[in-house]
Amino acid sequence: MHNAKKICGLGALGVVLFTMPAAAMDLSLSAAVDKIVAESQDVKKADANVKKAQAQLSAANANRWLKIDGSASYMNLINVENPSKSKSIDLPPAFGGLISESLKDQSVNIQIPDNIFMAGITASQPIYTFGKIGNAVKSVKAAIKMSESSRELTLREVKYSAADIYWTAKMTDDIVKIARADLDAARSARRNLAAAGRANRINLVKIESDIASKEINLSDAEFNRDTAYRMLKILAGIDMDEEITLTDNFPKTFAAIDGAPLKSNPEWDILTQQVQMYESKAKSSRAEYLPTLAATASYNYMGMGHEFDTMFDSKGSQSAYWGLALQMPIFHGGAIRANATIDAMDAEAARQDLDKSKKLKTEEYDNAIKKYNHLRGNLATLENARNLAAKTYQFSTERFAAGQTSAIELAEVSAGLYQLDMALLNAKYNILMSAEAVKKLGE
Repeated sequence: MHNAKKICGLGALGVVLFTMPAAAMDLSLSAAVDKIVAESQDVKKADANVKKAQAQLSAANANRWLKIDGSASYMNLINVENPSKSKSIDLPPAFGGLISESLKDQSVNIQIPDNIFMAGITASQPIYTFGKIGNAVKSVKAAIKMSESSRELTLREVKYSAADIYWTAKMTDDIVKIARADLDAARSARRNLAAAGRANRINLVKIESDIASKEINLSDAEFNRDTAYRMLKILAGIDMDEEITLTDNFPKTFAAIDGAPLKSNPEWDILTQQVQMYESKAKSSRAEYLPTLAATASYNYMGMGHEFDTMFDSKGSQSAYWGLALQMPIFHGGAIRANATIDAMDAEAARQDLDKSKKLKTEEYDNAIKKYNHLRGNLATLENARNLAAKTYQFSTERFAAGQTSAIELAEVSAGLYQLDMALLNAKYNILMSAEAVKKLGE
């Protein structure tokens, strides 16, 4: 009996353990950003573009080195007139003397071997290309730096978006709390009115209308919160059934940001490298006017026989050579000049884009700092206004409980407090996102 009770107790404990709800995942801002960056398809594409550019550099450098090509072929000649026999040629008496003095007055029949095998190896090594390969390599190196700067730009955008969705979700949490507190206050006023026995028709109708409106506000706030959380989970790769708790709260104070000039930006780096890339391509195109000096060598073997195994006897012929080759362009219909002009104009366009970007990004950066400091400067005034509205609402609540004011006045004061609570929360969100914009542009 004792053992039976012990087993039953363990079984009950197991049921309790398995039915206990799982603890919610604590998610900080930095952890959310890391998860979203790890899940971002844009960052993964940027990584792939960096690897692609590095592979292009390897391909461009390969033009500097020795190249070896091999070939092999086998042919079986067919006598179309009589496929069962070998192909033969009857030479007239005039050609007999070329073969043997004794056959100079006779015709000669020559059978052509059915099987022919040929193989060869050719090697070439550029010695001097007058900048064609060197400038092409410089162009690809600039493209690698462009892809790396592009990845940094993408990473900053993703981090900014991650912070945005995190603080948006956190703001919806606080909006739900504000809307619920606002609704609870209206319901409390209705209870007080009923308890005081002063439930006149105007006050009752006004309070019921106010409660209905605030119930809608709470429902909308909960819907927006759930939507924001779902988006956060999607971007961070978190299962939809996973409960999460956002651990970072809106700061109570915000540090000042100095107005240091913007000295660098990934977009500037991209355009700077783009200018260098096109300039190097233009130089490589112009070098097409100049000759290319290369070392070359080749070895070839050819064997013939009436049977397959006789192709590789000592009668096979071999040949080989080595030397220098100089390739000089003479006329290409203006293609070389046209290609060089295209690259030069692309470089000029990129240079103009760089100049424009420096002006616009500097202004955007300065405005982000000004907006941050402006909102930060207004925060204390907004907080003071909210606190005064809270005191006003408290006074109105006390007066309403004492029958000294109407539900209409209480509703107006309550609406003013709600609006200031929302304005204060929105101001903190805007301050945080202004700081993120400064980081994105000038970090």
